Amino acid sequence: MKVTAQCCTRRAYSQANKQFVNGIRELALQSMTDDVIGSSLAAFAETLQEMNNYHTVSVCVCLCVDLRKFKEAKKQFDKVSEEKELAQVKNAQAPRNKQHEVEEATNLLTTTRKCFRHIALDYVLQINVLQSKKRLEILKSMLSFMNANMSFFQQGYSLFSELQPLMKQLGGQLDQLVVDSAKEKRDMEQQHSAIQQQDFSTEDTKLDYNMDTENGVAMEGYLFKRASNAFKTWNRRWFSIQNSQLVYQKKFWDNPTIVVEDLRLCTVKQCEDVERRFCFEVVSPTKSCMLQADSEKLRHAWTKAVQNSIATAYRENGDGPTTLDRLSSASVGSLDSLGEAGRGQRGDGALQRVLAVSGNAQCCDCGQSDPRWASINLGITLCIECSGIHRSLGVHNSKVRSLTLDSWEPELLKLMCELGNGVINQIYEARRAELGWRKPQPGDSRQEIEAYVRAKYVDRRFVQRPNSQEQRSKVMVLSKRDSPAPGWPLARCLSALFVKVAPKGRFSVCVSELQDSESLASLSQQESSPVFTEPLEFCPSLLLYWASYAGSLLEMVQAVALGADVNWANGEEHQCTALLQAVQSGSLVTCEFLLQNAANVDQSDARGRGPLHHATMLGHTGQVCLFLKRGAQQGALDMDERSPLSIAVEAANADIVTLLRLAKMSEEMRESEGPLGQPGQYSHSQSHTEQQYRKCMQDFISQELDEA
Repeated sequence: MKVTAQCCTRRAYSQANKQFVNGIRELALQSMTDDVIGSSLAAFAETLQEMNNYHTVSVCVCLCVDLRKFKEAKKQFDKVSEEKELAQVKNAQAPRNKQHEVEEATNLLTTTRKCFRHIALDYVLQINVLQSKKRLEILKSMLSFMNANMSFFQQGYSLFSELQPLMKQLGGQLDQLVVDSAKEKRDMEQQHSAIQQQDFSTEDTKLDYNMDTENGVAMEGYLFKRASNAFKTWNRRWFSIQNSQLVYQKKFWDNPTIVVEDLRLCTVKQCEDVERRFCFEVVSPTKSCMLQADSEKLRHAWTKAVQNSIATAYRENGDGPTTLDRLSSASVGSLDSLGEAGRGQRGDGALQRVLAVSGNAQCCDCGQSDPRWASINLGITLCIECSGIHRSLGVHNSKVRSLTLDSWEPELLKLMCELGNGVINQIYEARRAELGWRKPQPGDSRQEIEAYVRAKYVDRRFVQRPNSQEQRSKVMVLSKRDSPAPGWPLARCLSALFVKVAPKGRFSVCVSELQDSESLASLSQQESSPVFTEPLEFCPSLLLYWASYAGSLLEMVQAVALGADVNWANGEEHQCTALLQAVQSGSLVTCEFLLQNAANVDQSDARGRGPLHHATMLGHTGQVCLFLKRGAQQGALDMDERSPLSIAVEAANADIVTLLRLAKMSEEMRESEGPLGQPGQYSHSQSHTEQQYRKCMQDFISQELDEA
């Protein structure tokens, strides 16, 4: 029995050897990149497999069948022996006076004895058979086992003799590997010690934008993403730019989630008005995505990578779909919801008017003929190559729109015709020749054109910067120009403004407090224009301020090129801004220029009056329409608790009252919702009030532009 158990153990040993060889083969497959380890493990596995094939186990194979029969016979013998013992006990206990019990016990004992004799004979037979075979089978099995072992060791010796040269070669290589490993360990320890002495307080992560990667991933890394739900939670995700798309993954093995399907239709900007630091926003025609980097350096790297991806997508794929491109290139603040009634010219009409301006028949930056794109905040025309570069600059530098695919509002078209390539190049390329820069030509590489465009519009290297005396002279000249609102009495203009701080000997009074016409006329003679107090320091923002007051668009462009802040508030003029000065000048085009260059349409003065308040006071209906289109808050109150609507009612200006009331009704209808969040019954795209509101604004703006 013990020998049989050892045979089973021998079989398990053989199976374990097979599993061991299979494990070595798998390790060899995983190490195929290393020729030495891969080939060596494969050779070892083959040799061990050959040895295992000769290691047969045949001990006691024949005896196993007889042993099973013997065990079954013994089990039956033990059982019938117990039954016989029970029958004998029952027979002995049968009482003398109960004859039927005596007979029953006697019959049971007789039957049991007969069965016991038959089972005992079978059991003895199995014992005799096993004893007769034991000598023959054991010797035969052991002889077979010894022959197998002899073959096993002989074959093993032969196989290992063939493997000996390889083992000697590997032994030599192993000695060299030990030396190399020790040297590598020493170098790593030295490098580790040197790195430990460095300053880890600064961000040392390096992210480079690379479009030539094999997997198409131009850039990747962790960013925080703000959720679009009501809680605005931030989650850390793995973002990547690949195949002109911005995607992210929650885990590395998850399928990527597409944030932006086509980067050609997007813009990217850094956000400083959110609570968290290092934030930037990727804006597409259908949604926006707020992201946060780990540092300012990484934010700059990601912003640049998205801009480069946009430019690369345009270079590789050309123009995108017309509808989406219209939305992506629209000016900030322009209301697409105005519909066809609120939109201006489209297609060939706008193209012909813009190209008719001096210098606009060629691209402003490279001279390519027949341009089809424009930068609306700069007022220039561009070819498709330069338009892609301008898109990569970001909307804070250049807003690109198609001359043929997009709709053009009349005020924007008027602004484009007032500026043009010739005017802009006189300002932005004033010192180009002096600095030795060559202007790009059609056919030049994109890198050369992009470097020139960035130097021209982002760094503004070629702008002629006047000295302090020249700036002072310009500001003095502009401040002395009279700028009453055209077509309106001066008294009404002054009613919109509080009196500036006057020199000694002159009084200061709020015009709105004067009740009689004699006082108003007297004040009109004394205060025909704002009082100019010479500042201690002249700056581009001050130049923009007084250029807006004088309505000089050329000087305004010059000031912006010099780096003026369009939202700068003049502390000496009751916190008035350039946009408020442009309102007083009565010019719709100058207001449009400031708005296209990121002027705040709701920034108020010291008395809480914004551009919409002042335009209402002055009766500038076209400007009121423009500010409403740009999303001005019509319910804002000044320090006297007056809204633009209440001011218009007091002034009995029926046109502006009608506009403001229509705007309020339109806004309420847009905000109204039906059941389950569906649009209400007064859908703003179909209501008569909304259509009338759009038509009124379009008519007033066109009329004022025609009169100008």
